Amino acid sequence: MGGLVVAGVDGSTSSLAAVEVAAREAQSRGVGLRLVHAYLWPAMALPLGAPAMGPSEGGLREVAVRVVDEARERATAVAPEVQVSRTVVTGDPLTVLESQSRLADLVVVGSRGMGGFVGLMVGSTAVHLTARAQCPVLVVREPGDEAGAVVLGVDGSGAAARAVDFAFTEAALRGAGVRAVHCWTTWNAPTPPPRDVSMPYANEPGALAASAERLLSQALAGRQERFPDVAVERQVVHGGTREALIEASRTARLLVVGARGRGGFTGLLLGSVSQAMLHHAHCPVAVVRG
Repeated sequence: MGGLVVAGVDGSTSSLAAVEVAAREAQSRGVGLRLVHAYLWPAMALPLGAPAMGPSEGGLREVAVRVVDEARERATAVAPEVQVSRTVVTGDPLTVLESQSRLADLVVVGSRGMGGFVGLMVGSTAVHLTARAQCPVLVVREPGDEAGAVVLGVDGSGAAARAVDFAFTEAALRGAGVRAVHCWTTWNAPTPPPRDVSMPYANEPGALAASAERLLSQALAGRQERFPDVAVERQVVHGGTREALIEASRTARLLVVGARGRGGFTGLLLGSVSQAMLHHAHCPVAVVRG
């Protein structure tokens, strides 16, 4: 926690929308905002500075500085009291933003940048950054519902505990409530051992639903005492996690998920549910690593 919000900037419409969100985040947290633009020096013989026979503003670095200056104007218009700093560096954007995340409370990026292929819903930098950043990453997709709650996906995993804390903190900062959603099916709900070892494993009618209710309560334990002004709605859904969270995001101010849940393969940095939210949610998505 460095008392800093970092926004990745590349001049795209998506990144400028992310800058506005980042400025509001910095304002609500009472911290500074750092605008970061990273660019790669192309293999072709293009100068970093202005070309000798060209206009003074023609170099790559001059273009990069203009991109960041435009972002700074956008941030200042949204949150004039926030202290804004600018960083322009040569390097891969993912590597640079991952390094910046080590000093930040939050990194904010747009869902699509200047590069990539037409038709992709989320850029590669946003996806890879959520898997590797050292702090929560907020990916700005569509604008959230300002009257909505912070929707939190809960699966009961140890890695998701930070996501719960982050969601309640965000709700408190935004003056919003938390809508905690836990989904279960007969395939992913735990099966307790039978009371009699001679009997086969089985669940009594209603046992899985009751277990899901307990899991959600345990995951949220102690948060309402720490955040007494945050109203909490608990929702247990018998159905698929992806579908339920995507639907909940339609009326959400923000969707918060952990980077990895209970399922998946060991070694994966970003789970399938988190990736689905980055591609399909109807509001900004915060991914929190454990």
